[in-house]
Amino acid sequence: MAEKRVYFFGRGKAEGNAKMKVLLGGKGANLAEMTNLGVPVPAGFTIATKVCQEYYKSKGKWPKGLDAEVDKNLAKLEKAMNLKLGDPNKPLLVSVRSGAAASMPGMMDTVLNLGLNDDVIEGIIKKTKNPRFAYDIYRRFIDMFGDVVMGCEHEYFEEAIHAAKEKAGVQLDNELSAEQLANVVDKYKAIYKKHVGELFPQDGKDQLTHAINAVFGSWMTPRAVKYRQLNNITGLLGTAVNVQAMVFGNMGEDCGTGVCFTRNPSTGKKEFYGEFLMNAQGEDVVAGIRTPIELIKLKNVMPKAYKQLTDLMSRLDKHYKDMQDMEFTIQNKVLYILQTRTGKRTAEAAVKIAVDMVKEKLISKKEAVTRVKPEQLDRLLHPHFDPKAQRTAIAKGLPASPGAAVGQVVFNADTAEAWKEKGKKVVLVRIETSPEDIGGMDAAVGILTARGGMTSHAAVVARGMGKCCVAGVSALNINYAAKKITVGKQTIKEGDWISIDGSTGEVMTGQLGTVEPTLSGDFGKFMKICDSVRKLGVRTNADTPEDSKRAREFGAEGIGLTRTEHMFFEGDRIWPVRQMILAADDYAAMLAKIEAAPTAKEKKAIEKEYAAAKKQFEGALKTLLPYQRSDFEGIFKAMAGLPVTIRLLDPPLHEFLPQDKENQAEMAKRLKVKPAVVKAKVEQLHEFNPMLGHRGCRLSITYPAIARMQARAIIEAALNVKKAGKVVLPEIMIPLVGAVKELKLVKDEIVAEIKQVFKEKNANVKYMVGTMIEVPRAALTADEIAKEAEFFSFGTNDLTQMTMGFSRDDAGTFLGEYVNKGIYAADPFQKLDQTGVGKLVEMGTKLGRKTRKKLKVGICGEHGGEPSSIDFCHRVGMNYVSCSPFRVPIARLAAAQAAVR
Repeated sequence: MAEKRVYFFGRGKAEGNAKMKVLLGGKGANLAEMTNLGVPVPAGFTIATKVCQEYYKSKGKWPKGLDAEVDKNLAKLEKAMNLKLGDPNKPLLVSVRSGAAASMPGMMDTVLNLGLNDDVIEGIIKKTKNPRFAYDIYRRFIDMFGDVVMGCEHEYFEEAIHAAKEKAGVQLDNELSAEQLANVVDKYKAIYKKHVGELFPQDGKDQLTHAINAVFGSWMTPRAVKYRQLNNITGLLGTAVNVQAMVFGNMGEDCGTGVCFTRNPSTGKKEFYGEFLMNAQGEDVVAGIRTPIELIKLKNVMPKAYKQLTDLMSRLDKHYKDMQDMEFTIQNKVLYILQTRTGKRTAEAAVKIAVDMVKEKLISKKEAVTRVKPEQLDRLLHPHFDPKAQRTAIAKGLPASPGAAVGQVVFNADTAEAWKEKGKKVVLVRIETSPEDIGGMDAAVGILTARGGMTSHAAVVARGMGKCCVAGVSALNINYAAKKITVGKQTIKEGDWISIDGSTGEVMTGQLGTVEPTLSGDFGKFMKICDSVRKLGVRTNADTPEDSKRAREFGAEGIGLTRTEHMFFEGDRIWPVRQMILAADDYAAMLAKIEAAPTAKEKKAIEKEYAAAKKQFEGALKTLLPYQRSDFEGIFKAMAGLPVTIRLLDPPLHEFLPQDKENQAEMAKRLKVKPAVVKAKVEQLHEFNPMLGHRGCRLSITYPAIARMQARAIIEAALNVKKAGKVVLPEIMIPLVGAVKELKLVKDEIVAEIKQVFKEKNANVKYMVGTMIEVPRAALTADEIAKEAEFFSFGTNDLTQMTMGFSRDDAGTFLGEYVNKGIYAADPFQKLDQTGVGKLVEMGTKLGRKTRKKLKVGICGEHGGEPSSIDFCHRVGMNYVSCSPFRVPIARLAAAQAAVR
């Protein structure tokens, strides 16, 4: 038996249904479904999506037997409609439309009024006694067939009809007379012959064959390919082709056409929404040639058709259990539904529709969480550019932190802060940011960098602040001295206005209009639905009480990462940090000498030097202690009753020192040392690869007093907040561990300090000590590490970097090419590399729980807020994910969707 490729629908019965979307495409499956439901759908047939795949494999040839199957179904269509293609007395006209399994509105081709020729036109005039209608559909067909099928540009036809309207002294197409339209038809035929090189085809079957090929051909047009890339549409066979009998909304004043939605696609409100035109064809409504009329007014023009339409809208809304986007035509007062599909909607509407449909008992809570895309929630939480605004991007980088920012360009943090004080909005532009830029980043409305990736300093800090950020814009040539940017031949100076889109990575000159986000009561209801479905906990990465409070409002169930180093840059506390760094090596050296001295006499000889170094080093730590304790108290209060994971000092010490001569001189003056001393220290701490250098637990091994000070600050803060009657759950995290002995050394130091605090305060608090798994060796030896660690938190930013051998700050310049060439499916710093890095995560989790059965496991890298990575964390069996405050709602939704899957 020959393989079936064509499926008929009509006269209340169809060979397909809504479940056959993969084979028939969304449009074909829904036409079949509506036909089976008894909805008035013009008859037709669908050529399956797999034929499109065969068409491309055979280099544009039809598979064997398809022509016979098309002929067979065309004959069935002619019989159903009692009309015949090419017959002047009973002419059948058809539309030929695309329709993939995933909706791609406007991306592929459509041909209407197919079957017209000179003889058929005469027959239609004789039958309808309406020559104006006949010439109107003929000129539309020549235009559409010429443009879509034969590549004769639409503009040529548009020029001709514009000239005809000018000559007639009218503005609209429907004001041209039958005679004037007949002249337009002649002009269109001449244009076709000139640009195609042949007469307009008169054979209906020949027209149909060419149109089917054109629809298949539109699957691989640049716009269709780009749409699939942008919307992550993959794995489809191709487009189906739907051939359907035409009905006409332009036969007279008792005819019309329109588009309608079963709910408001902008707000989600349960109301009939749409537009229509009388005496028009479908493209008139969407093309803007005439101003459409609100759907509600159809009630006055054609009350019977309006009631039938709204009844069908309600019926299909309930049947599909989702908002429908429908096209309809009224021909001689008879209503026809041409298509229905799941309607595109705003983020606000998506949330409201999901909540309402649960309330209406149309869908379950599990189904509701699948109705909203995580990126839609992202739009709800950040300002975005007005969709109506004209935008021309001068450069594009990585969408490092979502939102829209419009401000004046500044090139350093001090200027950003000063201009903000004057009430100006600024965008901080840097080659790359460093911790010293934190004040300027806070002052700016947006951050733009020429270097760096999705997990660069700029990206991570911006996401934590909820600031818009575009990173790694390699096209920017930034000149700090001249205070200007050049992009190609364009120059942007300090003070010039720019607009940056953190959701797309685009950079634009000038001031684009923005739309502020609005959170409705439905948002809170929707998040509760998500929470009732998900299994995975959601925490936040927060370094301040303000961030903690905001994250808790967004539904965070604790803190998965507090980075203590960010606190060192606030106010004047950087100076004791720098004092500590200057004294650290002297102190460590003196301590080593004391311990190594073989006799009491030799020890005594160096005690004075040791005491001086110790005083300077420990004095700096004593100055820092109350700062840290106060910070932790604020965070514990904001997160009372919820766990708070605090990471001990992680970055290399050179990050806290000034790199330029001017600021080194200022440091020397402030700390009363010679500039040469500061310069020498900076040079001494320089590392060729600082990300793999003296940082994390390695600092605590060299300088255990730093870890002891931080542990004391954490526990003293916890005791103070507990004394005030609040529940405190501190978790101390030791970073960058690669061997269990590293972990034990640092853990023993901090546990000893904590016991000392308990003794001094005559009080205690429950706490945990765990580690960050970010070195591949830690994942491979997780069973050993779990003997000492009470919890694991996977730091996937560094784990990705070390596993894949990419610098997260530099790889952004070439990773795009890796993705485009299919080496990796996505940038591994944006989406977790599940087949590589993911194996280490899974292995580490299993090995850890083999040793410690109830080991708590989470993730605190930036992947903790990315939906596909969250899905992976759910499957691996983690307890929680942790992400920046503004991504907490997205993580809650993604975790719920993972549970449903």
